Amino acid sequence: MPGVGDSRATRPEPERGAGRRPPLVAPVEALPAEAAIRAQRQIVLPGFGDEAQRRLANAKVLVIGAGGLGCASVPFLAGAGVGRIGLLDDDVVEMSNLHRQTTHRTSDIGRAKVDALAETVLALDPSITVDRHRVRLSATNALDLFEAYDLVLDGSDNFPTRYLTNDAAELTGTPLVWGAILQFSGQVGVAWHRFGPGYRDLFPAPPAPESVLNCAVGGVLPGLCGTIGTLMATEALKLIAGIGEPLIGRVLLYDALAARTREIAVNRDPLAAPITGLVDYEMFCGTTPSSMLPESRGVSAEAFAETLRMGEPSRVLDVRSAEEFAERRVRGAVRLSVDDIETGDIQSLEGMLENGADGPIWVYCERDPRSVRAAAALVSQGIDEVRFVRGGISRLASAAPDLIVRGEAGARASDARAEEDA
Repeated sequence: MPGVGDSRATRPEPERGAGRRPPLVAPVEALPAEAAIRAQRQIVLPGFGDEAQRRLANAKVLVIGAGGLGCASVPFLAGAGVGRIGLLDDDVVEMSNLHRQTTHRTSDIGRAKVDALAETVLALDPSITVDRHRVRLSATNALDLFEAYDLVLDGSDNFPTRYLTNDAAELTGTPLVWGAILQFSGQVGVAWHRFGPGYRDLFPAPPAPESVLNCAVGGVLPGLCGTIGTLMATEALKLIAGIGEPLIGRVLLYDALAARTREIAVNRDPLAAPITGLVDYEMFCGTTPSSMLPESRGVSAEAFAETLRMGEPSRVLDVRSAEEFAERRVRGAVRLSVDDIETGDIQSLEGMLENGADGPIWVYCERDPRSVRAAAALVSQGIDEVRFVRGGISRLASAAPDLIVRGEAGARASDARAEEDA
C-alpha cells in the first residue's frame, strides 16, 4: 500500500488562529474524462475548480466504523471523488442496524459491514480503490493503518476507540475528523494536532463506564446519523482540498429535537501530558477486566464458542437489557441485569446455581463493560466459577453466528427476571 508521502502536500509550519489551512493532499496530474464529468457540479463551485478535484482523486481516507456514521459519510466521500477509501470494522450487519445504517440492506444481514459498505462504494464509482479492514482498531495496528492514509474519519461508538484514534492521529501527524451521536444529539470536530487541539483537550478523562449509554440502550434518531455523518464527510473534503474553515479548535453540537446547532471553542490544554505512545485503552477507560478482575477471568469469544460446540457443561448469563436480549442472545442463555447483580438481587439465578449444572457461569454483554462488572459482583458474592466473554455478543455474532438466536421467540422464557416475576 502506498505511504502517505505519495499524496500528502508539503505543509508549512503550524499556523495560529482560525482560518483556511493548506491543502492536505497534492493533486494528480490530470483527471480521467469520466471523473471530470462525474464531478462537474462541484468543479464549477467558486474557489474549488479542477485542482481541488485532482486533490480528492489523489486522497486516501480511512473510515473507522461502517455503522451509522460510516454509512452516512462514505457515500459522499465516494461521490465526491476520493480516490482511495479504507473501511475498518469487525462487525456484521444486524436487523436493528438497518433503520439508521441505510447503505446496508436486509439481504446484508449476517454479512461483514465492510463488505456491504464497500459494495455500495463500488456501485457508485467502480474506479475507487476500497480497502476492507475487517479488524478491530487496536494499539497494535493503529499506527501502521494511520500511516497508510492521508486522513482518518472516526465514526466509532465507544470511548476506548475514540481516545485511541486521537492518540494515533497525533503520533502519526494524521488529521482526524471525529463524530459522535446518541439519542437526539450529535457532535463533530476536527483534531489536526499540528494546528490545534485534539479530542483529549475537549475530554481529558473518559467517563465512568457505568455512566455510558450506547445506541442499543439509549437509542438514536436515524436522521441524526445522516446529519453528523455528512458533516464529517464535508470536513474531510475541505481538509483535502484546502477550502473553507475546518472545525479545528471548534466543536459543532447539533440538537435534532430543537433543530439547533451551536459551537464550543476548544483550546490546547497546557497542562496535558504529551502523547508518546499508545496504551491499553480499555484499561484507560475503565472497561478492562484488569481494573476489576484478574485477566484469567476473561475468555475469548472463539474459545467460548468452542466450549459450547463441544457440549461441555456451561451456564450462560446475559447481563444486558431485556430489549437487547429479545433482539439477539446466545442460545440457552438466561438474563439478569448487571444492576440487579450488583445490588445482590440474584435470587432468580438460584435455579442456575443450584440445579446441579456443572461448569463455570459464562457472563456476556454487548461488548465488555457490563459483563466485567457483573462477573466482579458475582465473585464478590462468593460465586467463584465465573468467566466473562471478551468482546461480548458483538464479537461472538461475528465469530460464531450459529450460536446466536434472534427475535422475540423464546426470549421471555429465558429471562431469569421474567420467570421470577411470573
